[in-house]
Amino acid sequence: MKKQDENKSPIRWEPKWEAVDTVLLDMDGTLLDKHFDDYFWEHYVPEIFAEQNDLTPLEARKELLARYKSIEGTLAWTDLDYWSEKLGLDIPALKLKINHLIQVHPYVIDFLKYCRTLGKKVHLVTNAHSKTLDIKMRKTDLGGYFDRIICSGEVGLPKEDPEFWERLESILGFDKQKTLLADDNDNVLQAAETYGMGVLIFVARPSSRDEIHYSVKFPSIVYFKELIV
Repeated sequence: MKKQDENKSPIRWEPKWEAVDTVLLDMDGTLLDKHFDDYFWEHYVPEIFAEQNDLTPLEARKELLARYKSIEGTLAWTDLDYWSEKLGLDIPALKLKINHLIQVHPYVIDFLKYCRTLGKKVHLVTNAHSKTLDIKMRKTDLGGYFDRIICSGEVGLPKEDPEFWERLESILGFDKQKTLLADDNDNVLQAAETYGMGVLIFVARPSSRDEIHYSVKFPSIVYFKELIV
């Protein structure tokens, strides 16, 4: 099934904030510009890997993209320790070298403040590794806007697994029918829908360098200002 199509008008969620108690927000691509991650994994790491393994950048990129794809959607996929060991590189140190590329999407802070004025519980829920989280929270100063921050490693499953959301509910104690989840990953939203999440929002432009791709199934936004009424 085709998941996103930039040629169709987006499905919209007409904000009914009185029916929402809890807001769950993804990090990479949702709150933060995914350009950093795309550049890091698809270009910067292959360049360093090529230098250390006598490969051309193109050969290294092809090999690494295949490795990434083979474990996509698992906990290992975002595990910096896993990749440091497998690639023989200090992945956290490499991230710090280009952390100037870590950027918050426009209107994110406005939206986080708005949720506070409405009295909503706001949680960051990410597949990112704890070391990635630490680097990005230090760079962006977003941590103080959340009631709690949860990495999928703490839950023991990736967000693409419907059981992740069951476990998260037991940790955070929210009412799933009164909970909003915003994420740039259609598979994550599908898992949350299977679980029974009340409001699902797709972020249609995770990277500032990419075009807008609306979900054909879930209400879509480009910027969080669209949810401020």
